[in-house]
Amino acid sequence: MRAITKGPAPQSLIAHCRNPPCDYDNYQDKDTLREALVAEQRGLCCYCMGRIRPNSDAMKIEHWRCRANYPEDQLNYDNLLGACRGGEGKPGKLQHCDTRKGDADLCLNPANPNHAIEARVQYLPDGTIKSDDDTFDSQLKDVLNLNLPFLQNHRRRALRALMKWMERQPQPDLRRRIERQKEKYDAGNGNLTRFRPVTVWWMDWILARMA
Repeated sequence: MRAITKGPAPQSLIAHCRNPPCDYDNYQDKDTLREALVAEQRGLCCYCMGRIRPNSDAMKIEHWRCRANYPEDQLNYDNLLGACRGGEGKPGKLQHCDTRKGDADLCLNPANPNHAIEARVQYLPDGTIKSDDDTFDSQLKDVLNLNLPFLQNHRRRALRALMKWMERQPQPDLRRRIERQKEKYDAGNGNLTRFRPVTVWWMDWILARMA
């Protein structure tokens, strides 16, 4: 997962909240909302880090606190995230992210800076995502279903690509080159490559052991 820095709510959402009776269903400008969410997440799903695009066929508007149990937060922009379709229409065991989550609660929010999401997750060489927080670790596996084989494969490939890149670098200069590559990965405001945060996590892990 990647920490999400929330920007200002779209003006249309602010205006909608000022004109009761207002709720999520009667908010008409969801296209602008999708654009805002995709931009601040740099084109990545809030949970699995797969690609999302600002249209209803390529993403879902996720309520971190679900509408059914927390109706007071249905228009709270800090509660809104962009998620992938998550295997919608497939059997439950093949669903992931918001589609699998449904109305379940999560204890950590990637858009809450106090939750420090990037410090709470780890990636194993086989592509498994885990957490030292037992509750969140269970939610990663059982609520979000983020250890589906195809998601593990993507994360494993991200590590493999990093290892191949490192093999091509001159060893005396390796630390500085990793630092520069990490800065390059984080630079800019456009869409990130899918699963790019996995590569950054491994760069941090390697740099910490080179210190």
